[in-house]
Amino acid sequence: MARGQRKPIEEKIREKEEQIAALKAKVQTEERELSELQKEKQHKELEALSDLLEEANMTVAEAREILEQHIYDDEDESD
Repeated sequence: MARGQRKPIEEKIREKEEQIAALKAKVQTEERELSELQKEKQHKELEALSDLLEEANMTVAEAREILEQHIYDDEDESD
């Protein structure tokens, strides 16, 4: 029984190069979408924090001061 004609090595190389190019394009698309999702998540978190500050009638500067005080107090206690 005769075998089918084999593909020349050049054709195999070209096919692999095309597959790799398609995969690279897919990875770029997925990375872009991931970045957009991360930005959306960050935006929602900042929005929630802003809402909390507003409910507490606090400014960003006041919240920052409280957080810094808390951070530095924790550092002093661990020394």
